[in-house]
Amino acid sequence: MTHTRPLILIAERDPFMRNVLTRTLQEHFELAFAENGAAALDQVKACSPALVILEAMLPTLDGFQVCQQLKADPATRHIPVVFYTLLLAEKQAAQAGADAFLLKPQRKETLLETINRLLDTSTAGQGG
Repeated sequence: MTHTRPLILIAERDPFMRNVLTRTLQEHFELAFAENGAAALDQVKACSPALVILEAMLPTLDGFQVCQQLKADPATRHIPVVFYTLLLAEKQAAQAGADAFLLKPQRKETLLETINRLLDTSTAGQGG
């Protein structure tokens, strides 16, 4: 039986943060990256990730706009969205439809627990 690792799309403009997230998540998940909001939306449509991690402050479309568009689209609304940002914007993230909100920096364990909890919930919700 093959175990395919869940794909996580990380929308993050900062190369340092992309490296940190890569080191934190690469042994558990497949990773894809987008450096701006428009690219993140394109990537979601192209590769159907199991979960999306969004920085609030993205070029082209900010994280809130990306989240709203994902949650408004029946094809992508089931995908859990985690905001991982320096911005104190938990209320805005919730209004955009985010499934979780974490402030940077976050302990590796907290990030992994949040991701795993959302992946468990979303797979249960899809009956698979």
